[in-house]
Amino acid sequence: MKINKIVCVDNTKLKDWAVEELQQYSEQGVDNHKDYPGSEEEVLNRIGDAEAVLVSWRTELGEEIIRQCPNLKYIGMACSLYDDESANVAVNFAREQGIAVTGIRDYGDPGVIEFIISELVRLLHGFGEQQWKEMPVELTGRKIGIIGLGTTGQMLAECLLPFGADLHYFSRSRKPEWEEKGLKYLGLDELLQESEIISLHLPKNTEILKSPEFAQFGEGKILVNTSLGLPFREDAFKKWLEKDGNYAIFDGDGGASLTEETKNSSRLIANPKSAGWSAETHQRLSEKVVRNLKAYLSAES
Repeated sequence: MKINKIVCVDNTKLKDWAVEELQQYSEQGVDNHKDYPGSEEEVLNRIGDAEAVLVSWRTELGEEIIRQCPNLKYIGMACSLYDDESANVAVNFAREQGIAVTGIRDYGDPGVIEFIISELVRLLHGFGEQQWKEMPVELTGRKIGIIGLGTTGQMLAECLLPFGADLHYFSRSRKPEWEEKGLKYLGLDELLQESEIISLHLPKNTEILKSPEFAQFGEGKILVNTSLGLPFREDAFKKWLEKDGNYAIFDGDGGASLTEETKNSSRLIANPKSAGWSAETHQRLSEKVVRNLKAYLSAES
């Protein structure tokens, strides 16, 4: 089965081999845009009469855009899809219109974990410009709370367990299999009070920490955020960061929404690079996006 045309609405970062492979499923080829549209009108112009579009997490395909694209049959998200609330595509609305929507998961997690471990070690030992405490300390015995025990949170736990870290977690659902491995489930308030370090692994548009939660977290602590966006109120975070002994670690995705004033804090380690982007990530993303489209076409034929 072939569709009339495939459009990469923005820079999906598909590898060249993936775009070439997609050509065989499209009668009119693939329009592969390598930049980001500046307006909804531009998005609509790019989609045109295409039956299939691919889109990164940076471009919104809301209800109004989808409503004006009557030929659309398939939307392939070249990014994570957890639920409608955190997606940049109006997933539920599209499916109500008979449009198939797919997303990918678990493609950039290894790089994220390497970033977290490496930056924590640098901060704990003072291998970089900052050092958490007066004397260098190890991961061994550190009380670390993981907020969001999905794939990335689980991978972080897997890496921290051999160091002998004292691990706690908070998640929407209990994970008995991980509790058997040594993680302790705590409610959010208790986790914040008990943990020296917290690492946030939450879907986009999730806000979990406000002023009361940062007050519970207290002083002399470390916050790590590699989520897409800010899962907290920035004003509350900024006040917390000014307290004695507090540090924060962000990668490019986690810190992209921070104001320049917050980024200039001496106790914020904000790397501009996305920790989840590597050659291996690039390959996994391309493979999964192509596989999703092929599965859709196979089911429709």
